[in-house]
Amino acid sequence: MILDRLRCFRERGWCEITAADYAAAWQRFGGSVATHPEVLARLAGLAEMPVRYLGWERGGELLAAIPTWGRYIALSKDALKRAGKRGLFDLGNAELILPAAEGAQAPLRHRARYVSVLNASGFASLREQPEGLALAREPEEYGKKFRYNQRREQRLLEEAGGVIRPMLELSPAEQAAIYTELFERRWGFAVPGKGHLAEVFALLREFMTGSLIYLDGTPVAIQILYRVEAPRWVSLEYINGGVDPQQRAFSPGSVLSFVNTQAAWAEARALGKPLRYSFGRADREYKDRWCHRVPVYQV
Repeated sequence: MILDRLRCFRERGWCEITAADYAAAWQRFGGSVATHPEVLARLAGLAEMPVRYLGWERGGELLAAIPTWGRYIALSKDALKRAGKRGLFDLGNAELILPAAEGAQAPLRHRARYVSVLNASGFASLREQPEGLALAREPEEYGKKFRYNQRREQRLLEEAGGVIRPMLELSPAEQAAIYTELFERRWGFAVPGKGHLAEVFALLREFMTGSLIYLDGTPVAIQILYRVEAPRWVSLEYINGGVDPQQRAFSPGSVLSFVNTQAAWAEARALGKPLRYSFGRADREYKDRWCHRVPVYQV
């Protein structure tokens, strides 16, 4: 009874819509990796947690749509934890761009973190988070010395036998094995979502992008990147990565960041769209070298 009342309060002004309605709103207003209709459907299917889609209308026109798991926005880490499925999959601290018209001011009462600044006028009740989000700078925003050093590091790595290969040359099982080994060698603890990595990589294969680096035939650096194209921008999430700490002399992690960001910007510009390349929470010094900090919001 109490739960029903709480749900009625959260959903006041909203109405249930179909997955197709939500997908149409996403294609109209835009979104991000974590709110893409297919990403939602596939990961929710893996979790066996159906998504409830809600829409907010004004004058009979749908102006905002949200995917929900109970009191949370769908795919939330907290919702997974409450369901006893903590760590089932890893989307990092992904930028959350929900499909909403600018200026809609829809009343958002479901719990959410890392809500994009692009949603600032689309939803009411947003509070700025203490920590910001790290978005990759445009290539021209890096200093000449920085760009020179990155190109030099890439050249030295390749001269030493380094090879850059597309992630999609590998099967999901191969990606999972390499990522697990390099992540755990770099960080010294288990990779998030370890038990289902290959399955998640298979489910999200069409969204995976980027490259990895080999040295003398052995993988030495990898990054998990997912990319979706919205109507007015490209959203790309750098989830996490791994690097062989014994190869620091060749800076393979830095080289891979340079290669992946440069390629992503080139692809987005070829489409004539801005790129939102998120490194997640602005919490590490290395991110400041690659990114600028932008505000994000929570409910």
